Amino acid sequence: MKIYCCLEHTELALDVAVDEIELAPVFKEIDENERNHTCEYCENLALYTVEN
Repeated sequence: MKIYCCLEHTELALDVAVDEIELAPVFKEIDENERNHTCEYCENLALYTVEN
């Protein structure tokens, strides 16, 4: 599981990941050179990933 999210939706992404995998997820900032994804909850540029 990997969720791409913007700053505004980080809390939502963390909650969704914990609900689905029932473990603490890994929260990472996306390197500036690799920021080519949009947030899964809006159309903003994704700055972080939440993954297991």
